[in-house]
Amino acid sequence: MESPTEVVRRFCGAWSDGKSAPELAAFFTDDAVYHNIPLAPVTGREDIATTIASFTAGVEGIEFRVLNLVGDGPVVMTERVDVFKLPDKSIALPVMGTFEVRDGKIAAWRDYFDMNQFTSQMG
Repeated sequence: MESPTEVVRRFCGAWSDGKSAPELAAFFTDDAVYHNIPLAPVTGREDIATTIASFTAGVEGIEFRVLNLVGDGPVVMTERVDVFKLPDKSIALPVMGTFEVRDGKIAAWRDYFDMNQFTSQMG
């Protein structure tokens, strides 16, 4: 079985590879919780897929540029720059993410970022 850090590395790579919302949601446990800290948490693989689809709509691609990744048992933390590729520009958003991995799947994902930094780039 993959280590938690390997699972998270593969998940981040899947974003950069342009995987679909259902393919990305397959990384999660059935009861997983996904929380973009400025927003309300989402629970369950199906709702996570719906959430991913909602914020990838109209986006040509999202690249997760992992700057640092550390793991301690089932907990993996990433320092990333998430790049949203739009038809007329790209938006770079610094993000700190915390993942909890259980039995080779992501059971919890929390991302911390500045929503104002994102919306100001949307212009």
